[in-house]
Amino acid sequence: MKATDTHRAIEAVWRIESARLIAGLARMLRDVGLAEELAQDALVAALERWPDSGIPEKPGAWLMAAAKNRAIDLLRRKTRLERKHAELGRALEARQDMATPDLDATLEDDIGDDLLRLIFTACHPVLSTEARVALTLRLLCGLTTEEIARAFLVPEPTVAQRIVRAKRTLALKQVPFEVPRGAELAPRLSSVLEVIYLVFNEGYTATAGDDWMRPRLCEEALRLGRILAELAPEEAEVHGLVALMEIQASRSRARIGPSGEPVLLLEQNRALWDQLLIRRGLAALARAEALTRKLGGTPGPYALQAAIAACHARARTAEETDWPQIAALYAALALRAPSPVVELNRAVALAMAFGPAAGLEIVDALAKEPSLKAYHLLPSVRGDLLRRLGRFDEARAEFERAASLTRNGRERALLLDRAAGCAREPAPRPS
Repeated sequence: MKATDTHRAIEAVWRIESARLIAGLARMLRDVGLAEELAQDALVAALERWPDSGIPEKPGAWLMAAAKNRAIDLLRRKTRLERKHAELGRALEARQDMATPDLDATLEDDIGDDLLRLIFTACHPVLSTEARVALTLRLLCGLTTEEIARAFLVPEPTVAQRIVRAKRTLALKQVPFEVPRGAELAPRLSSVLEVIYLVFNEGYTATAGDDWMRPRLCEEALRLGRILAELAPEEAEVHGLVALMEIQASRSRARIGPSGEPVLLLEQNRALWDQLLIRRGLAALARAEALTRKLGGTPGPYALQAAIAACHARARTAEETDWPQIAALYAALALRAPSPVVELNRAVALAMAFGPAAGLEIVDALAKEPSLKAYHLLPSVRGDLLRRLGRFDEARAEFERAASLTRNGRERALLLDRAAGCAREPAPRPS
């Protein structure tokens, strides 16, 4: 195998194994930053040795063995310097683990719990949202600093600083490497789900740049969501988020035209929707709903959004969409997780179900909402409703305003095209 082929193979192995590797080391060392450093050392060792020796039969176990040996040496040096008997005990225990002839055992030992601990640590609320996202993509998805920076269109040094500060904060705050229990679980799980949701949304509709979608981020968020669903099978909202992402991801091929232009939901070719992802999403939604009924609660925000996505997925054509049901689900979501953005989406559903005037009334009320002042979808929705009412000049102005607010080049072009379309519409006849 050529060296370049070997390097590509090593990169693939790293993508698959890095999270498990870091998780196992973090359990041993109780230090996420140090665990990542030792995992990177193992990667460097592989890059140095595998081109000559060939890729091992069990590359993940090889990497774990190399990293654990470095960890043992580090702990022994600390023990000699600081006489920490507890660390010596862990070092001896780790050395004993390494003595087993089955290197797969080093990967399988408590690996599920280790990954779950790593997810909760990387998404800890003590970190800023930006730091949680960057650290999660780095530790759990194996993305490089350069890849993260490119995905979010921020300078690479900015991402590097976020990651360094995040690891330093976790160490300074002595965040335990554990899964929270009891009353602490709900808010911490909410933080984890928020990060995965943010990563998926950025991939599904990029906030800036020249690409409408960033599929890699959607894939990584889905992978994380699926892992979390396996590790926390009794958490309804985990399945709700997975359901939402599966169904939304099913539309990916239909959302982009031949030249990379955005294709809006009602204009999409539904034959391009991925039926396997839809089935997976509906199955995850059914699990979320069953768990909710079992606990006697009400659906959470992610399950409600998944139910909305399911309404679209079940409709064979745009005309068959059950808009009254979608409006009702948005009303339930507004009660469960009130926000101006939810209200804006409810306005769209009402307009589709009962006519544009019904939606415009809500949208006009939202115009005074400070948090939506720079939100480009508010004038975009208003422009669409005005266009449907035949008020083309006003609609054109709204589309142009929306275009000036968005930072995504593809979306800006779409909005300007819609504005131009309003200019071509005939003026309404006087009544």
